[in-house]
Amino acid sequence: MNTYLIVKWLHILSSVLMVGTGFGSAFYMFFANRSGSVAAQAVVSRLVVRADWWFTTPAVIFQPLSGLWLVQQAGWSWSSPWLMLTLGLYALAGICWVPVVLLQVDMAKMAQAAAAQQSALPATYWQKAAMWERLGYPAFLAMLGVYFLMVYKPTLWT
Repeated sequence: MNTYLIVKWLHILSSVLMVGTGFGSAFYMFFANRSGSVAAQAVVSRLVVRADWWFTTPAVIFQPLSGLWLVQQAGWSWSSPWLMLTLGLYALAGICWVPVVLLQVDMAKMAQAAAAQQSALPATYWQKAAMWERLGYPAFLAMLGVYFLMVYKPTLWT
């Protein structure tokens, strides 16, 4: 197997980890927030933060590095509209993701404190949860667009 195929395989694997972990984490956090169980929210939010640090963050870093290397190795034009749109959508997802990570860290701390004190979550938790959710939708849709563009590499605009 040549280096290009190894990097391509790692690129695909890391994209699956990135989007899969993000979607799975969002699923569990979304439903834990609707469970009415502060204990569940404390556990799930802590694990969501951990999953972001362990799986999503390394993939977020590896994706553009491997992707740009693959573009260069394959000889695709850096000015291809599909590539420019892919990079734009990836940037949009990142612009949404960074605050999501910070919100998750804050939410996990609040949920841990509320669970330890056996009290209700503060109003700021729910404000952050609403913002977390609002940022998650465009990030996920942007990544679906990235997947589409990376697979099809449409030449409609050239």
